[in-house]
Amino acid sequence: MRGAFRPITTNEDGEFAAYLVESETNGGTGIMVIQEVFGVNKYIRSVADGFADQGHRVAAPDLFWRLEPRIELDSTIPEERDRAMELAGEHDRDQGVDDCKTALEHLQESCNKVGVVGFCLGGRMAYHMAAQAQPNASVGYYGVGIETKLNLAGEEMAPLLLHFGETDELCDANARAAIYQVLEPLPQVELYTYEGVGHAFARPNSMNYNAEAAALANQRTADFLDRYLI
Repeated sequence: MRGAFRPITTNEDGEFAAYLVESETNGGTGIMVIQEVFGVNKYIRSVADGFADQGHRVAAPDLFWRLEPRIELDSTIPEERDRAMELAGEHDRDQGVDDCKTALEHLQESCNKVGVVGFCLGGRMAYHMAAQAQPNASVGYYGVGIETKLNLAGEEMAPLLLHFGETDELCDANARAAIYQVLEPLPQVELYTYEGVGHAFARPNSMNYNAEAAALANQRTADFLDRYLI
């Protein structure tokens, strides 16, 4: 683990912390990595470390801090997967949006430009950041529930890139059709659906992991972030 959990702010609910990673070659850019339902676990920390290796200052906020601070769950263990689903059900999405805004502002205090990259729960939050905050760019992988918040979309949104799996049962064809109808006409939005892959296709330990689709999505993410952050 290259970075460390450090508090971002403290309020009546307790201490809100994020996994923070500094880069030795930071050029003034930051990335906020937003967790899946499994917490800021080894996988999310590895994603954060990877962005730090690319020269960014990185923060991965602990969105479940009010429920079970710094919980780390393994998606391959049934009991832990069940616990993740429980936490996802208990998690207040509006509070999550506010927490992501706080983490984004924390990075913006020390970085000239900041991007957002989120997965699953974090993919939805990445959409919220593009619509409700002011990142320089935002990327969401297989976000769940975006179709229920399309009223937030508009020309003033930050640049947004969304990745979807064609067979993702958590964001099915009807949900994607609604998302495409509203977002595809916006010039600052890019949408990609990857044929024959399901939810979490870019996470290496996922049962749906697809190396080819993951590599393509990750390259598109890198190109998108370079365009708006560099």
